[in-house]
Amino acid sequence: MSHEEHTHQEIKGHKTLATPAVRRLAMENNIKLSEVVGTGKDNRILKEDILNYLAKQTGAILPPSPKAEIIPPLPKSETLPAAPKDKARKIPVPVSRPIVFSGKDKTEPVTGFHKAMVKTMSAALKIPHFGYCDEIDLTQLVQLREELKPLAQIRGVKLSFMPFFIKAASLGLLQYPILNASLDESCQNVTYKASHNVGVAMDTEQGLIVPNVKNVQVLSVFEIASELNRLQSLGSAGQLGTNDLTGGTFTLSNIGTIGGTYTKPVILPPEVAIGALGKIQVLPRFNGKGEVFKAQIMNVSWSADHRIIDGATMARFSNLWKSYLENPASMLLDLK
Repeated sequence: MSHEEHTHQEIKGHKTLATPAVRRLAMENNIKLSEVVGTGKDNRILKEDILNYLAKQTGAILPPSPKAEIIPPLPKSETLPAAPKDKARKIPVPVSRPIVFSGKDKTEPVTGFHKAMVKTMSAALKIPHFGYCDEIDLTQLVQLREELKPLAQIRGVKLSFMPFFIKAASLGLLQYPILNASLDESCQNVTYKASHNVGVAMDTEQGLIVPNVKNVQVLSVFEIASELNRLQSLGSAGQLGTNDLTGGTFTLSNIGTIGGTYTKPVILPPEVAIGALGKIQVLPRFNGKGEVFKAQIMNVSWSADHRIIDGATMARFSNLWKSYLENPASMLLDLK
């Protein structure tokens, strides 16, 4: 069955309601949407409808949806006190995906973004990586962002920490341009890139993609945030264009949005450096007077191409990037 058949299937003269992801799932399993009964709003076909249909065809049994356990409220005298906000721990919520057990292995071709990842990572194996890690005190930046978030929201832009990380990296690249360069295949020439096209790794339904913000060196923090909003919106919808996904010169991967502190990021050729950002944690630290205070700590892990970048250069770049983020007001001195 062709992709066009799946995209334009109609039921009694009305177009079938389904998201692109659901249509793709149906196409991959050779299911006609016209044969599936939708249980969503306005008879929209959901992912669960496709899986249930597939289960009926294969004879597999889907596990029943878990029902919330009803716990009677405690008497007033036994009511537990609410935990302080700073002590409340976030509990990971597992992704709810009905499991279809077919009883046999499944083989499928490597296509799309996964195929591109195989090619890119295979090329990356030829690069001698070296790593450098550090921790950043984001206490001042956290306060600054809280003050600026409402202003950005009025302008219709969601302000995360990433625009600050990206702009600080660009200011650092002006001082250490070797990190914004590329090495030719014969390892005879180094090209210093004029534009700072900073890639941002995104985890999407299509897989890992790395769109980039173009010309960061001439953008404000707000302009970077606006462009990130656009890229994230298109990435979630699977509508990023070739221009958004090519031409990167330096990459940051915010793995901390999922979890973890340190990692070992893999360079994306032809780039020569990449940084991975861990989650922000509230941890005790000492100030200059030896007093303990509550700090917002983030870990960063850098990887660089050791053929043209030495450890001292990477460390100095990281220290400069760190200084901008720990004292965000200092960025004003170097902004153009």
